[in-house]
Amino acid sequence: MEKKQGFFSALREEVVRGLSPARSRSRSESPRRGASPVADLLLPMRWKRQQPRGFPAELLLPASGILAPLAEGPEGEGSGLGKEGWGQWMKGRLSRAPSVSGAAASCHRSDLRLLLGVMGAPLAPVHVSPTYALPHLSIKDTPIETSSAQYILQQYTAASGGLKLLSSIRNAYAMGKVRMVASEFETATRVIKNHSATKDAEPGGFVLWQMAPGMWYVELAVGGSKVRAGCNGKLVWRHTPWLGANAAKGPVRPLRRALQGLDPLTTASMFSDAQCIGEKKVNGEDCFILKLCADPQTLKARSEGPAEIIRHVLFGYFSQKTGLLTYMEDSHLTRIQSGVGGDAVYWETSINSSIDDYRPVEGVMIAHSGRSVVNLFRFGEVAMSHTKTRMEEVWTIEEVAFNVAGLSVDCFIPPADVKRGTVSEACELPQAERGRSSMAGSHRAKVAALDKPDGNIRWRAEK
Repeated sequence: MEKKQGFFSALREEVVRGLSPARSRSRSESPRRGASPVADLLLPMRWKRQQPRGFPAELLLPASGILAPLAEGPEGEGSGLGKEGWGQWMKGRLSRAPSVSGAAASCHRSDLRLLLGVMGAPLAPVHVSPTYALPHLSIKDTPIETSSAQYILQQYTAASGGLKLLSSIRNAYAMGKVRMVASEFETATRVIKNHSATKDAEPGGFVLWQMAPGMWYVELAVGGSKVRAGCNGKLVWRHTPWLGANAAKGPVRPLRRALQGLDPLTTASMFSDAQCIGEKKVNGEDCFILKLCADPQTLKARSEGPAEIIRHVLFGYFSQKTGLLTYMEDSHLTRIQSGVGGDAVYWETSINSSIDDYRPVEGVMIAHSGRSVVNLFRFGEVAMSHTKTRMEEVWTIEEVAFNVAGLSVDCFIPPADVKRGTVSEACELPQAERGRSSMAGSHRAKVAALDKPDGNIRWRAEK
Protein backbone atom coordinates (compact mmCIF):
# COMPACT_ATOMS: atom_id res chain seq x y z
CA MET A 1 0.00 0.00 0.00
CA GLU A 2 1.34 3.45 -0.93
CA LYS A 3 2.37 5.49 2.10
CA LYS A 4 0.25 8.62 2.59
CA GLN A 5 2.24 11.80 2.13
CA GLY A 6 2.25 14.11 5.16
CA PHE A 7 1.78 17.86 5.14
CA PHE A 8 5.34 18.86 5.93
CA SER A 9 6.85 16.20 3.66
CA ALA A 10 4.85 17.63 0.78
CA LEU A 11 5.76 21.13 1.86
CA ARG A 12 9.48 20.39 1.71
CA GLU A 13 9.11 18.96 -1.80
CA GLU A 14 7.28 22.03 -3.02
CA VAL A 15 9.84 24.39 -1.49
CA VAL A 16 12.62 22.50 -3.28
CA ARG A 17 10.71 22.97 -6.51
CA GLY A 18 10.69 26.72 -5.88
CA LEU A 19 6.97 27.21 -5.30
CA SER A 20 5.73 30.22 -3.30
CA PRO A 21 2.38 31.72 -2.29
CA ALA A 22 2.99 34.65 -4.64
CA ARG A 23 2.75 32.30 -7.62
CA SER A 24 -0.45 30.85 -6.21
CA ARG A 25 -2.08 34.28 -6.26
CA SER A 26 -1.91 34.53 -10.06
CA ARG A 27 -4.90 36.31 -11.55
CA SER A 28 -4.90 34.22 -14.70
CA GLU A 29 -8.41 33.37 -15.88
CA SER A 30 -7.44 29.86 -16.96
CA PRO A 31 -6.99 27.08 -14.41
CA ARG A 32 -3.38 26.22 -13.60
CA ARG A 33 -2.18 22.77 -14.46
CA GLY A 34 -0.15 20.93 -11.88
CA ALA A 35 -0.87 23.55 -9.24
CA SER A 36 0.46 22.73 -5.81
CA PRO A 37 -2.06 22.28 -3.00
CA VAL A 38 0.77 22.76 -0.52
CA ALA A 39 1.61 26.19 -1.87
CA ASP A 40 -2.09 27.02 -1.88
CA LEU A 41 -2.45 25.85 1.71
CA LEU A 42 -0.03 28.58 2.73
CA LEU A 43 -2.71 31.09 1.74
CA PRO A 44 -5.42 30.46 4.34
CA MET A 45 -7.52 33.49 3.39
CA ARG A 46 -8.78 32.19 0.06
CA TRP A 47 -10.70 28.99 -0.58
CA LYS A 48 -11.58 26.63 -3.42
CA ARG A 49 -14.01 23.78 -3.90
CA GLN A 50 -11.58 21.18 -5.23
CA GLN A 51 -10.00 18.83 -2.74
CA PRO A 52 -6.82 17.38 -4.28
CA ARG A 53 -4.52 15.13 -2.26
CA GLY A 54 -6.99 15.01 0.60
CA PHE A 55 -6.45 18.62 1.74
CA PRO A 56 -9.51 20.45 3.13
CA ALA A 57 -11.23 22.25 0.29
CA GLU A 58 -11.68 25.51 2.17
CA LEU A 59 -7.97 25.88 3.02
CA LEU A 60 -6.95 26.14 -0.63
CA LEU A 61 -6.83 29.04 -3.07
CA PRO A 62 -8.98 29.08 -6.22
CA ALA A 63 -6.77 28.19 -9.16
CA SER A 64 -8.24 31.03 -11.23
CA GLY A 65 -7.59 33.64 -8.58
CA ILE A 66 -11.33 34.45 -8.51
CA LEU A 67 -13.03 34.16 -5.14
CA ALA A 68 -15.50 31.31 -4.94
CA PRO A 69 -18.78 31.87 -3.06
CA LEU A 70 -18.56 31.08 0.65
CA ALA A 71 -21.19 29.05 2.45
CA GLU A 72 -21.45 30.71 5.84
CA GLY A 73 -23.31 29.56 8.91
CA PRO A 74 -24.23 26.01 9.90
CA GLU A 75 -23.99 23.68 6.95
CA GLY A 76 -27.14 21.94 5.82
CA GLU A 77 -27.28 18.32 4.79
CA GLY A 78 -28.14 19.28 1.24
CA SER A 79 -25.31 21.73 0.70
CA GLY A 80 -22.26 20.87 -1.32
CA LEU A 81 -19.93 21.81 1.49
CA GLY A 82 -21.82 19.46 3.78
CA LYS A 83 -19.94 16.61 2.13
CA GLU A 84 -16.57 18.10 1.30
CA GLY A 85 -16.27 21.31 3.32
CA TRP A 86 -14.34 22.44 6.36
CA GLY A 87 -16.89 21.09 8.83
CA GLN A 88 -16.75 17.54 7.47
CA TRP A 89 -12.97 17.67 7.25
CA MET A 90 -12.72 18.71 10.88
CA LYS A 91 -15.11 15.94 11.89
CA GLY A 92 -12.73 13.53 10.19
CA ARG A 93 -9.83 15.01 12.12
CA LEU A 94 -11.79 14.50 15.31
CA SER A 95 -12.66 10.89 14.58
CA ARG A 96 -10.37 9.74 17.37
CA ALA A 97 -12.45 11.68 19.91
CA PRO A 98 -15.67 10.31 21.49
CA SER A 99 -18.59 10.51 19.11
CA VAL A 100 -20.71 13.62 19.43
CA SER A 101 -22.60 13.32 16.17
CA GLY A 102 -25.85 14.51 17.74
CA ALA A 103 -24.34 17.65 19.25
CA ALA A 104 -24.70 19.87 16.20
CA ALA A 105 -28.35 18.95 15.74
CA SER A 106 -29.18 19.76 19.36
CA CYS A 107 -27.55 23.19 19.35
CA HIS A 108 -29.43 26.15 17.91
CA ARG A 109 -27.85 28.73 15.69
CA SER A 110 -27.99 31.27 18.52
CA ASP A 111 -25.77 28.97 20.59
CA LEU A 112 -23.08 29.13 17.93
CA ARG A 113 -23.37 32.90 17.68
CA LEU A 114 -22.91 33.22 21.42
CA LEU A 115 -20.02 30.76 21.62
CA LEU A 116 -18.15 31.91 18.54
CA GLY A 117 -18.93 35.59 19.04
CA VAL A 118 -17.39 35.69 22.51
CA MET A 119 -14.88 32.82 22.43
CA GLY A 120 -13.94 32.60 18.76
CA ALA A 121 -11.25 35.25 18.31
CA PRO A 122 -10.99 37.66 21.26
CA LEU A 123 -8.13 40.16 21.25
CA ALA A 124 -5.59 41.08 23.90
CA PRO A 125 -6.12 44.31 25.88
CA VAL A 126 -3.30 46.46 24.47
CA HIS A 127 -1.10 46.98 21.45
CA VAL A 128 2.18 45.04 21.35
CA SER A 129 5.41 46.48 19.97
CA PRO A 130 6.61 44.48 16.93
CA THR A 131 10.18 44.64 18.24
CA TYR A 132 10.65 43.38 21.77
CA ALA A 133 13.81 43.54 23.83
CA LEU A 134 14.17 42.36 27.40
CA PRO A 135 13.99 45.37 29.72
CA HIS A 136 17.18 46.30 31.51
CA LEU A 137 16.86 45.29 35.12
CA SER A 138 17.32 48.19 37.48
CA ILE A 139 16.13 48.70 41.01
CA LYS A 140 17.26 52.32 41.19
CA ASP A 141 14.34 54.75 40.83
CA THR A 142 12.13 51.81 39.79
CA PRO A 143 9.08 50.65 41.76
CA ILE A 144 9.49 47.18 43.21
CA GLU A 145 6.33 46.04 41.37
CA THR A 146 7.86 47.00 38.01
CA SER A 147 11.34 45.58 38.62
CA SER A 148 9.83 42.32 39.93
CA ALA A 149 7.69 42.00 36.80
CA GLN A 150 10.73 42.55 34.58
CA TYR A 151 12.65 39.84 36.40
CA ILE A 152 9.72 37.40 36.06
CA LEU A 153 9.53 38.10 32.32
CA GLN A 154 13.24 37.44 31.93
CA GLN A 155 12.76 34.07 33.62
CA TYR A 156 9.74 33.35 31.40
CA THR A 157 11.66 34.22 28.22
CA ALA A 158 14.57 31.99 29.25
CA ALA A 159 12.24 29.09 30.16
CA SER A 160 10.42 29.41 26.82
CA GLY A 161 13.59 28.94 24.78
CA GLY A 162 15.63 32.10 25.13
CA LEU A 163 15.36 35.51 23.48
CA LYS A 164 17.81 34.63 20.69
CA LEU A 165 15.81 31.59 19.58
CA LEU A 166 12.45 33.30 19.96
CA SER A 167 13.64 36.32 17.96
CA SER A 168 14.76 34.04 15.11
CA ILE A 169 11.17 32.87 14.46
CA ARG A 170 9.92 34.66 11.36
CA ASN A 171 6.56 32.90 11.17
CA ALA A 172 4.61 30.13 12.88
CA TYR A 173 1.77 27.74 12.22
CA ALA A 174 -0.47 25.88 14.68
CA MET A 175 -3.46 23.61 14.27
CA GLY A 176 -5.67 22.31 17.05
CA LYS A 177 -9.03 20.94 18.15
CA VAL A 178 -11.62 22.67 20.33
CA ARG A 179 -14.80 21.70 22.13
CA MET A 180 -17.23 24.46 23.16
CA VAL A 181 -20.40 24.41 25.21
CA ALA A 182 -22.75 26.81 27.02
CA SER A 183 -22.92 25.09 30.39
CA GLU A 184 -24.96 27.36 32.66
CA PHE A 185 -27.51 30.17 32.59
CA GLU A 186 -28.30 32.26 35.65
CA THR A 187 -31.02 34.82 36.36
CA ALA A 188 -31.89 36.78 39.49
CA THR A 189 -34.23 34.02 40.63
CA ARG A 190 -32.63 30.74 39.57
CA VAL A 191 -29.65 28.96 38.06
CA ILE A 192 -30.15 26.54 35.17
CA LYS A 193 -27.33 24.10 34.51
CA ASN A 194 -26.73 22.01 31.44
CA HIS A 195 -26.38 18.55 32.95
CA SER A 196 -25.33 17.12 29.58
CA ALA A 197 -22.56 19.63 28.93
CA THR A 198 -20.09 16.93 27.92
CA LYS A 199 -22.58 15.37 25.54
CA ASP A 200 -23.71 18.67 24.04
CA ALA A 201 -20.21 20.10 23.56
CA GLU A 202 -19.67 21.27 20.00
CA PRO A 203 -16.47 19.84 18.43
CA GLY A 204 -14.40 21.84 16.02
CA GLY A 205 -10.93 23.01 15.22
CA PHE A 206 -8.78 26.00 14.34
CA VAL A 207 -5.78 26.95 12.23
CA LEU A 208 -3.51 29.83 13.23
CA TRP A 209 -0.82 31.49 11.11
CA GLN A 210 1.53 34.20 12.40
CA MET A 211 4.27 36.27 10.83
CA ALA A 212 6.55 39.00 12.14
CA PRO A 213 6.00 41.83 12.60
CA GLY A 214 2.51 41.66 14.10
CA MET A 215 0.65 39.72 11.38
CA TRP A 216 -1.69 36.83 12.13
CA TYR A 217 -4.66 34.93 10.72
CA VAL A 218 -7.00 32.45 12.43
CA GLU A 219 -9.96 30.41 11.31
CA LEU A 220 -12.09 28.57 13.85
CA ALA A 221 -14.93 26.24 12.85
CA VAL A 222 -17.40 24.75 15.33
CA GLY A 223 -20.65 22.98 14.57
CA GLY A 224 -20.50 23.82 10.87
CA SER A 225 -20.15 27.58 11.48
CA LYS A 226 -16.87 29.43 11.17
CA VAL A 227 -15.24 32.63 12.35
CA ARG A 228 -12.25 34.16 10.60
CA ALA A 229 -10.04 36.97 11.85
CA GLY A 230 -6.71 38.44 10.88
CA CYS A 231 -4.25 41.28 11.07
CA ASN A 232 -1.84 42.61 8.44
CA GLY A 233 0.08 44.67 11.00
CA LYS A 234 -2.03 47.78 10.40
CA LEU A 235 -5.64 46.58 10.44
CA VAL A 236 -7.46 43.96 12.53
CA TRP A 237 -10.53 42.49 10.87
CA ARG A 238 -13.06 39.82 11.69
CA HIS A 239 -15.63 37.87 9.68
CA THR A 240 -18.66 36.11 11.12
CA PRO A 241 -21.64 34.67 9.22
CA TRP A 242 -24.05 37.04 10.99
CA LEU A 243 -22.07 40.31 10.81
CA GLY A 244 -19.94 39.83 7.73
CA ALA A 245 -16.44 41.28 7.55
CA ASN A 246 -15.60 44.31 9.68
CA ALA A 247 -12.51 46.09 10.91
CA ALA A 248 -11.98 46.23 14.66
CA LYS A 249 -11.88 49.57 16.44
CA GLY A 250 -8.88 50.78 18.34
CA PRO A 251 -5.18 50.01 17.98
CA VAL A 252 -3.86 46.81 16.45
CA ARG A 253 -3.84 44.08 19.10
CA PRO A 254 -2.66 40.45 19.09
CA LEU A 255 -4.97 37.47 19.18
CA ARG A 256 -5.61 36.26 22.72
CA ARG A 257 -5.53 32.63 21.57
CA ALA A 258 -1.88 33.09 20.58
CA LEU A 259 -1.04 34.15 24.14
CA GLN A 260 -2.28 30.83 25.50
CA GLY A 261 1.13 29.18 25.27
CA LEU A 262 1.63 29.47 21.49
CA ASP A 263 3.61 32.71 21.16
CA PRO A 264 6.06 33.32 24.03
CA LEU A 265 7.69 36.40 22.47
CA THR A 266 4.37 38.24 22.01
CA THR A 267 3.33 37.20 25.51
CA ALA A 268 6.50 38.63 27.03
CA SER A 269 6.06 41.84 25.05
CA MET A 270 2.42 42.06 26.16
CA PHE A 271 3.38 42.01 29.84
CA SER A 272 6.42 44.31 29.46
CA ASP A 273 4.50 47.19 31.11
CA ALA A 274 2.80 45.01 33.74
CA GLN A 275 3.28 45.09 37.49
CA CYS A 276 3.80 42.22 39.89
CA ILE A 277 0.99 42.38 42.45
CA GLY A 278 1.73 39.28 44.52
CA GLU A 279 1.70 35.49 44.60
CA LYS A 280 -1.04 32.87 44.48
CA LYS A 281 -1.34 29.11 44.30
CA VAL A 282 -3.16 28.04 41.12
CA ASN A 283 -3.95 24.39 40.43
CA GLY A 284 -1.56 23.41 43.18
CA GLU A 285 1.33 25.47 41.79
CA ASP A 286 2.81 28.64 43.30
CA CYS A 287 2.66 31.51 40.82
CA PHE A 288 3.65 35.15 40.50
CA ILE A 289 0.82 37.44 39.36
CA LEU A 290 1.42 40.13 36.73
CA LYS A 291 -1.30 42.70 36.16
CA LEU A 292 -1.79 44.60 32.90
CA CYS A 293 -4.43 47.33 32.35
CA ALA A 294 -5.48 49.01 29.13
CA ASP A 295 -4.87 52.76 29.31
CA PRO A 296 -7.73 55.29 28.96
CA GLN A 297 -6.66 56.31 25.44
CA THR A 298 -6.86 52.71 24.22
CA LEU A 299 -10.26 52.21 25.87
CA LYS A 300 -11.60 55.38 24.27
CA ALA A 301 -10.34 54.33 20.83
CA ARG A 302 -12.08 50.96 21.20
CA SER A 303 -15.42 52.53 22.21
CA GLU A 304 -18.10 53.54 19.74
CA GLY A 305 -21.31 55.52 20.06
CA PRO A 306 -23.45 54.23 22.93
CA ALA A 307 -20.99 51.40 23.63
CA GLU A 308 -18.19 52.45 25.97
CA ILE A 309 -15.36 50.15 27.07
CA ILE A 310 -14.83 51.08 30.72
CA ARG A 311 -11.93 48.80 31.62
CA HIS A 312 -9.93 45.84 30.35
CA VAL A 313 -7.57 44.04 32.71
CA LEU A 314 -5.35 41.00 32.11
CA PHE A 315 -3.72 38.93 34.87
CA GLY A 316 -0.94 36.50 34.03
CA TYR A 317 0.09 33.75 36.46
CA PHE A 318 3.70 32.62 35.97
CA SER A 319 4.88 29.43 37.67
CA GLN A 320 7.58 29.92 40.28
CA LYS A 321 8.86 26.43 39.49
CA THR A 322 9.06 26.44 35.70
CA GLY A 323 8.82 30.15 34.91
CA LEU A 324 6.11 29.47 32.30
CA LEU A 325 2.67 31.07 31.98
CA THR A 326 0.13 28.64 33.47
CA TYR A 327 -3.04 30.71 33.93
CA MET A 328 -4.66 33.90 32.57
CA GLU A 329 -7.59 36.01 33.76
CA ASP A 330 -9.01 38.43 31.23
CA SER A 331 -11.87 40.78 32.14
CA HIS A 332 -13.42 43.74 30.39
CA LEU A 333 -16.49 45.84 31.20
CA THR A 334 -18.70 47.52 28.60
CA ARG A 335 -21.39 50.14 29.21
CA ILE A 336 -24.19 50.52 26.65
CA GLN A 337 -26.57 53.48 26.83
CA SER A 338 -29.85 52.21 25.41
CA GLY A 339 -31.21 55.64 24.49
CA VAL A 340 -31.51 59.29 25.43
CA GLY A 341 -32.40 59.37 29.10
CA GLY A 342 -32.64 55.59 29.22
CA ASP A 343 -30.99 53.23 31.65
CA ALA A 344 -27.49 51.97 30.93
CA VAL A 345 -26.78 48.28 30.60
CA TYR A 346 -23.43 46.84 31.67
CA TRP A 347 -21.75 43.78 30.23
CA GLU A 348 -18.80 42.15 31.95
CA THR A 349 -16.94 39.46 30.04
CA SER A 350 -14.35 37.39 31.90
CA ILE A 351 -12.21 34.68 30.34
CA ASN A 352 -10.15 32.45 32.65
CA SER A 353 -7.73 30.10 30.90
CA SER A 354 -5.64 27.23 32.27
CA ILE A 355 -2.58 26.53 30.11
CA ASP A 356 -1.08 23.03 30.34
CA ASP A 357 1.09 20.36 28.76
CA TYR A 358 4.15 22.37 27.74
CA ARG A 359 6.41 20.50 25.31
CA PRO A 360 9.46 21.64 23.33
CA VAL A 361 8.91 22.24 19.61
CA GLU A 362 12.16 23.02 17.82
CA GLY A 363 13.50 24.25 21.15
CA VAL A 364 10.50 26.47 22.00
CA MET A 365 8.21 25.50 24.87
CA ILE A 366 4.64 25.33 23.52
CA ALA A 367 1.50 24.57 25.55
CA HIS A 368 -0.40 21.71 23.89
CA SER A 369 -3.67 21.82 25.85
CA GLY A 370 -5.80 24.07 27.98
CA ARG A 371 -9.25 25.08 29.10
CA SER A 372 -11.12 28.39 29.17
CA VAL A 373 -14.18 29.33 31.21
CA VAL A 374 -16.10 32.40 30.02
CA ASN A 375 -18.66 34.25 32.12
CA LEU A 376 -20.87 36.76 30.33
CA PHE A 377 -22.56 38.89 33.01
CA ARG A 378 -25.27 41.44 32.21
CA PHE A 379 -26.65 43.88 34.78
CA GLY A 380 -28.18 47.36 35.04
CA GLU A 381 -31.58 48.80 34.09
CA VAL A 382 -33.72 47.31 36.85
CA ALA A 383 -32.47 45.93 40.14
CA MET A 384 -32.42 42.13 40.38
CA SER A 385 -32.58 41.75 36.61
CA HIS A 386 -29.10 40.42 35.93
CA THR A 387 -28.28 37.43 33.75
CA LYS A 388 -25.13 35.37 33.62
CA THR A 389 -24.11 32.85 31.00
CA ARG A 390 -21.22 30.45 31.52
CA MET A 391 -19.42 28.94 28.55
CA GLU A 392 -16.51 26.54 28.41
CA GLU A 393 -13.85 25.66 25.87
CA VAL A 394 -11.27 22.87 25.88
CA TRP A 395 -8.51 22.88 23.29
CA THR A 396 -5.59 20.69 22.26
CA ILE A 397 -2.77 21.47 19.86
CA GLU A 398 -2.03 18.83 17.23
CA GLU A 399 0.61 20.47 15.06
CA VAL A 400 3.08 23.36 15.42
CA ALA A 401 5.79 24.54 13.03
CA PHE A 402 8.10 27.54 12.80
CA ASN A 403 9.68 29.37 9.87
CA VAL A 404 7.46 27.72 7.27
CA ALA A 405 9.03 28.34 3.87
CA GLY A 406 6.97 30.24 1.33
CA LEU A 407 4.77 32.17 3.75
CA SER A 408 4.61 35.85 2.78
CA VAL A 409 2.82 39.07 3.67
CA ASP A 410 0.37 38.37 0.83
CA CYS A 411 -1.15 35.65 2.99
CA PHE A 412 -2.40 38.26 5.47
CA ILE A 413 -4.16 40.66 3.11
CA PRO A 414 -7.63 41.54 4.53
CA PRO A 415 -10.63 40.35 2.51
CA ALA A 416 -11.95 42.79 -0.07
CA ASP A 417 -15.37 43.00 1.61
CA VAL A 418 -14.10 44.43 4.92
CA LYS A 419 -16.40 47.35 5.65
CA ARG A 420 -14.88 50.78 5.92
CA GLY A 421 -16.79 51.55 9.12
CA THR A 422 -15.06 50.06 12.15
CA VAL A 423 -16.91 48.03 14.78
CA SER A 424 -16.25 47.65 18.50
CA GLU A 425 -16.33 44.31 20.30
CA ALA A 426 -19.70 45.28 21.83
CA CYS A 427 -21.33 44.25 18.53
CA GLU A 428 -20.97 40.61 19.59
CA LEU A 429 -23.09 41.01 22.73
CA PRO A 430 -26.22 38.89 22.36
CA GLN A 431 -28.85 41.22 23.82
CA ALA A 432 -31.27 43.37 21.89
CA GLU A 433 -30.09 46.71 23.27
CA ARG A 434 -26.99 46.60 21.11
CA GLY A 435 -29.34 46.73 18.11
CA ARG A 436 -30.21 50.32 19.05
CA SER A 437 -26.64 51.44 18.49
CA SER A 438 -25.19 52.62 15.21
CA MET A 439 -22.98 49.60 14.71
CA ALA A 440 -23.23 48.36 11.15
CA GLY A 441 -24.62 44.95 10.41
CA SER A 442 -25.71 44.08 13.93
CA HIS A 443 -28.78 41.89 14.47
CA ARG A 444 -31.23 42.03 17.34
CA ALA A 445 -31.10 38.80 19.26
CA LYS A 446 -31.66 37.86 22.87
CA VAL A 447 -30.38 34.66 24.44
CA ALA A 448 -32.89 32.79 26.53
CA ALA A 449 -32.69 29.51 28.44
CA LEU A 450 -35.30 26.85 27.92
CA ASP A 451 -35.99 24.03 30.33
CA LYS A 452 -36.32 20.57 28.87
CA PRO A 453 -38.20 17.64 30.44
CA ASP A 454 -34.94 15.70 30.73
CA GLY A 455 -33.45 18.42 32.95
CA ASN A 456 -31.13 19.76 30.26
CA ILE A 457 -31.26 23.27 28.84
CA ARG A 458 -31.03 24.77 25.40
CA TRP A 459 -30.49 28.37 24.35
CA ARG A 460 -32.56 30.01 21.67
CA ALA A 461 -32.74 33.47 20.09
CA GLU A 462 -35.67 35.79 20.76
CA LYS A 463 -36.20 38.16 17.86
